[in-house]
Amino acid sequence: MKANNEDHDLAEDLATRAGLLLLEERKLAQDLDSESLKRLGDQKSHSFIMNELALSRPEDGVLSEEGSPNPVHPSRHTSRRVWIVDPLDGTREFGEPPRDDWAVHVALAVDGFPIVGAVAIPELDLTFSTRNGFSEQIKATKEGEIRIAVSRSRPPSEASLIVDSFGGTLVEMGSAGAKAMAVVRGAVDMYIHSGGQYEWDNCAPAAVATAAGLHVSRLDGSDLTYNNPDPWLPDLLICTPDLALPALEILNS
Repeated sequence: MKANNEDHDLAEDLATRAGLLLLEERKLAQDLDSESLKRLGDQKSHSFIMNELALSRPEDGVLSEEGSPNPVHPSRHTSRRVWIVDPLDGTREFGEPPRDDWAVHVALAVDGFPIVGAVAIPELDLTFSTRNGFSEQIKATKEGEIRIAVSRSRPPSEASLIVDSFGGTLVEMGSAGAKAMAVVRGAVDMYIHSGGQYEWDNCAPAAVATAAGLHVSRLDGSDLTYNNPDPWLPDLLICTPDLALPALEILNS
C-alpha cells in the first residue's frame, strides 16, 4: 500500500483549488435559488477535479459522487489505485449561504485502504490533508464534556447512547467532511454516523483522521475499506483514541 509524496500534494492541491472555485461560484451566483446553486457547484467542482485527474493520474481509477470520470481512466474495478472524490460534500449547506459546514473531498485508496486524502473547508480557508504532519498531540477527552458531531437532519440513536453514558452534548453539522475535521481540529471529540453513506462521503475524511492519530472504524470496530463493488458504507466512528474502546463497548453491548 504505497503512495508517493506527489499523491498527497495532488490531493491537497485539488481539494483546495476546487474549494476556491466553489467560493467564487457562490459569490457570483447570489441571485440563484438554492437548488440551482447546488447543481452548479456540483457540476463545476466535478468537472475541474476530473479534468485535473485525467491530466495528472490517467493510469488510476476514479470514483466520484457526480458520476463517470473521464474515459481516459481505467475501470476502478481493475485498479489498485483509485481516487475517490466528493466534489461538493454538504450541498444542502452550500446552498444556504453563509453556512460554512460544507467541504471538498479528494482521496486515494490503494488496495482498498484510504492512505491519501484531503478535505477542504473553503469558507474557513482550511484544508486538512495527509501531508499536514499533525505534530500536535491529540488530547484526552474530559469525562462529562464529550462533544459529538451528528447530522443536522438525522442524528443517530447511537450518539445518544454515548451521551447518556458519558455525559456531553450533540453538535449538529452538515457535511461529513466538516464533522470529521471538527474532530481533527478539536472542536468536537467524536463523530458518529449510522444512517449509511457512500465511499465518497467519508474516504478522504477517514484518511485525514487516521493520519491525525484519531480512531477510525465502523461502529462494530472493523476497518473501513474502499473501492468495493457496492460503494455503500453503513456506518462510521471517528473519535479521540481514549474514547474508542469505551464507545465501541457501549455500541456493541
